[in-house]
Amino acid sequence: MTSKVFTINNKAGLHVRPAGCLVKAIQPFKCNVKMKFKDKEYNAKSILGIMSACIESGEEVEFIADGEDENAALDAIAEAVASGLGE
Repeated sequence: MTSKVFTINNKAGLHVRPAGCLVKAIQPFKCNVKMKFKDKEYNAKSILGIMSACIESGEEVEFIADGEDENAALDAIAEAVASGLGE
């Protein structure tokens, strides 16, 4: 199991478009990916799961990957967040 904390810098936070971009980046991986925010865990491969966290701009989110390709999944998340999540 590996985890990494990211700061969400999108102006509107993780609304539909950025959540979809994030899920699209994670879906190809076999490992389980969870998102931890304010002591709650969410399925990071679910747009509704991500959006239900109500993450706003500037907030920190921890992603936890567990499985054979966990490091690659976290790298994909890092790349997606750095690229602005489609915005």
